[in-house]
Amino acid sequence: MRDPFPFPPIPALAKTTQPWADRLSLPTLPLHVHEVIGAAALYTFVHVVVSPIVSNLFFSKYYPKHSRSKKANWDTHVVSLVQSTLINVLALWVMYADKERAAMDWEQRIWGYTGASGMIQALACGYFVWDLGITLLNFDIFGFGLLAHAVSALVVYSFGFRPFLNYYSTTFILYELSTPFLNIHWFFDKLNMTGSRAQLYNGIALLVTFFGCRLIWGTWQSIEVYKDMWKAVHSAPTPEYIQSYYNTTSSTIDAENVMLFAAKPEPIPVWLALLYVASNLTLNTLNWYWFFKMISAVRKRFVPQDETKEEKSDLIAAGKEEREAKSTATEQAKRPVIVNRHRRQNSIEDLIPDNEELREGTIQ
Repeated sequence: MRDPFPFPPIPALAKTTQPWADRLSLPTLPLHVHEVIGAAALYTFVHVVVSPIVSNLFFSKYYPKHSRSKKANWDTHVVSLVQSTLINVLALWVMYADKERAAMDWEQRIWGYTGASGMIQALACGYFVWDLGITLLNFDIFGFGLLAHAVSALVVYSFGFRPFLNYYSTTFILYELSTPFLNIHWFFDKLNMTGSRAQLYNGIALLVTFFGCRLIWGTWQSIEVYKDMWKAVHSAPTPEYIQSYYNTTSSTIDAENVMLFAAKPEPIPVWLALLYVASNLTLNTLNWYWFFKMISAVRKRFVPQDETKEEKSDLIAAGKEEREAKSTATEQAKRPVIVNRHRRQNSIEDLIPDNEELREGTIQ
């Protein structure tokens, strides 16, 4: 499928990028560099212009105008909400409409290329370029964790321009399906709607999409990509196989020739496979870690008998301390005894991990 981006590559920009693409072995980058820059510019515009205007217009009571750190955090959540919604819609559409991508075998999933998947990968890179820039400019706010996340995500998605795992660019971007609900949950907190029915329904949607797209879908597709890379480390497509796809007489991008940029493929370098697997395993481990945190919160919410036992223990211990204090006549000051008779009511916060901790856990 051809690149559906409404604007074609800019010749001057592609020509300027070509020497860098050749040096870094990224032959499809000149075809998509305008999309990378366009996406980074769009998210910068949303961050600098759209978010302050819309937030002041509709949420002026809550928008943190006088705190640099809180304002930066608010604006980045607006950008994240816009980006995740946009990229999810486009990725799902490409997976449905790109027939060449759907028909790929394992060789094509490793070395193949379609313009539509290249667009998804370029838009993702554009977001990570913006993310890297805003993190560097506000390093004292976002810290090393988010900087490392921005750099690693940008590097991994840039490898798709080799092309490498172009097929999987749309597959793994669907991790973002849970991100809109995460951002909405964050905004509910800031709008003093914590524990509201709306936040509860959004929290349920967050849990369902998190489990479905990050754990079930993500783990399944990770196993598939590991199997493909294992084959690709040990073998490469034969010349006869490439010849059946590669049109040497064509000077244009053939939408049906998914192996156009694999004229002389070689087994993928071990370092490249290890780098990709390490990044993927790190992200998957974080996903499972946060899911079990959610499960733990759910168990505490729905096992009241344990809570009752703990409360009774607290009351007994507190009473004993109080009697001992009264029996000591020489005490000049008695230690105050706090009896937690009224435990706070459960809310959606018991079900969902803290948003800032999730951000630090690279769940974007």
